[in-house]
Amino acid sequence: MRFPGRLAAAIEVLTDVEQRKRPVSEALKSWGLNNRFAGAGDRAAIGNLVYDALRRRASHAAAMGSDTPRALVLAVALRDWNETPETLAAAFAGDSHAPEALSDDEIAALSADIADASDAVRADMPEWLVPSLERAFGANWVAEGEAMARRPSLDIRVNSLKAVPERVIKSLARFAPEATPIAPFGLTLPAGKRDARTPNVTTDEAYLKGWFEIQDQGSQIVAALCGAQPADQVLDLCAGGGGKTLALAAAMGNKGQIFAYDSDRSRLAPIYDRLKRNGVHNVQVRAPNPGALDDLVGKLDRVVVDAPCTGTGTWRRRPDTKWKLSPELLAQRQSEQAALLEEALRFLKPGGTLAYITCSILPEENDDQITALLAAHAELETIDMAQAWRKALITEIPDGLVTDGGGICLTPLRTNTDGFYLHLLRKKS
Repeated sequence: MRFPGRLAAAIEVLTDVEQRKRPVSEALKSWGLNNRFAGAGDRAAIGNLVYDALRRRASHAAAMGSDTPRALVLAVALRDWNETPETLAAAFAGDSHAPEALSDDEIAALSADIADASDAVRADMPEWLVPSLERAFGANWVAEGEAMARRPSLDIRVNSLKAVPERVIKSLARFAPEATPIAPFGLTLPAGKRDARTPNVTTDEAYLKGWFEIQDQGSQIVAALCGAQPADQVLDLCAGGGGKTLALAAAMGNKGQIFAYDSDRSRLAPIYDRLKRNGVHNVQVRAPNPGALDDLVGKLDRVVVDAPCTGTGTWRRRPDTKWKLSPELLAQRQSEQAALLEEALRFLKPGGTLAYITCSILPEENDDQITALLAAHAELETIDMAQAWRKALITEIPDGLVTDGGGICLTPLRTNTDGFYLHLLRKKS
């Protein structure tokens, strides 16, 4: 496919997303199945156009004076991919698959200056979240939003149970992986521009042998900060597909015991194959049956709560969810998180550590939850995050990561990671 055809396809996919209210990944997959002539490069380019349009939906719409799929895709071509009205006109000429030529109004709109637009538009954030973002980041929240609207890197975690970073770097040399600046077993492949394809590392021999897992550096960092030790008894209460479970198992050197649990069987299903491929032997999966965790009450050294959340920290990867988030969904997640924290405390023994994790940047899901928990439980105390960082990562914690409530918040701007929150609490002996 030529570039005009890819633009037209991206407009078609975005139209499908809007009209049928379906996830972008599902719409892209459906388009690919219905247009099998499109090669891998075509599908990658179309996906990039769609995701780039949604990452900067507010500012693109402001620049074009419209938020239609056509306006958003053309804005990507002109504002992100460095095309001009002249280059598009030349490309569209005589191409039967091209979108309609740019109108005079569309060309005129491109000269509009959005510097006078609202902060929410410039940050590409929903307007109703501005008070929360100001609480989280102060005057720097617009810059945080701008960083959240960029493409993410592809990060992987070397499985120390089977390999060392040098071995994985050699296997993936054709992709030129780089060491992550913070996570000790992390490698990263920076995002490309325009129609660059994300490397499919899961077909590599090293992945098939269990030498590494795809995992954002931020997720690796918070897993390391949980501080799991080889002799520990650990509960991963919201294990999902097992990403952090695998990281904890590696940190523990396959010793001690991890109990991996999730209330949703479908989320838990992938963990079995991943454990086998990674060579993990110290994890016991507990399916969500009545009384599945009763024997663990009051016995565990660490309980990890990777809580369900709004996913605001993952908006680089799932930008469609940014524009679907509502106050009602936020309130629902807050209720679920509070209940999970209360549940988690049942399993801690005196002196045990509770690790509360979200992939959210909103204080309502982060510091506010911990403040309420501490107010209700005098037996809990906050663990100093600077000390925990120094112990787990053998470096000093970067400035600005510690939140007002004593947790840490990672973001694309601060750490070049997805957004993650972590707070460590100890149950007094």
